[in-house]
Amino acid sequence: MLSRVKIKLRKSLLHLLFIISLLLNFYFLNQIKSYKETEGKYKVREVLDGGSFIIDLDQTVRLANVDAPALGFCYGKEAKENLEKLILGKYVRIERSGRDNFGRILGIVWMDKEFVNGLVVKNGWARYESGGSEEGKYREEKEIIKKLAEEAQQKGIGLWSPLCYQKENLENPKCVIKGNIGKSYKEKTYHLPGCSEYERTVVEKDLGEQWFCTEQEAIKAGYRKSEHCF
Repeated sequence: MLSRVKIKLRKSLLHLLFIISLLLNFYFLNQIKSYKETEGKYKVREVLDGGSFIIDLDQTVRLANVDAPALGFCYGKEAKENLEKLILGKYVRIERSGRDNFGRILGIVWMDKEFVNGLVVKNGWARYESGGSEEGKYREEKEIIKKLAEEAQQKGIGLWSPLCYQKENLENPKCVIKGNIGKSYKEKTYHLPGCSEYERTVVEKDLGEQWFCTEQEAIKAGYRKSEHCF
């Protein structure tokens, strides 16, 4: 009687060990598969704004040739939220094209087959930004980003829409003085109706440009009258 009980116990134990072995094999196979799928990739831990994020190595990456609005400017919040939906918590492949003035990695970023740098400008979440990469690499990717940004501007989507890209003051039509910030030297000038460049001047609010009701307001904000205003 005891021998039969021992045999049953032994069979039960062997059966249990077999099940455990199967489960362990299944677990390790999944681990190997997961490793292969994420090998050479980095998990996005946090999105800082529409053009930069932190990976799991505690490194900050900025999308190369992409200029997203600051969070306090027009479309800044939307750009960040859109990038979060796209890459937060996911694995991305990063090819380093250099570093910016703040020491951040400038990255050509891929998520599976999606070219992240191209997607953000294609959807009007950010602008194209010129600037070379180390040793002149990634010229083709740079041209793709530039072309997609131009197409987004032509379509008038995202930050290129009248929400941020304005020739008329939609929020307060009575305030018609246009405040501009120079692209190269960041000089601030304002244009009055009747100034020779007024009609062609666009207020690009995603860059921090703004409308003013009076010249005094513009001067107080650090703007000076344009030389095209006589």
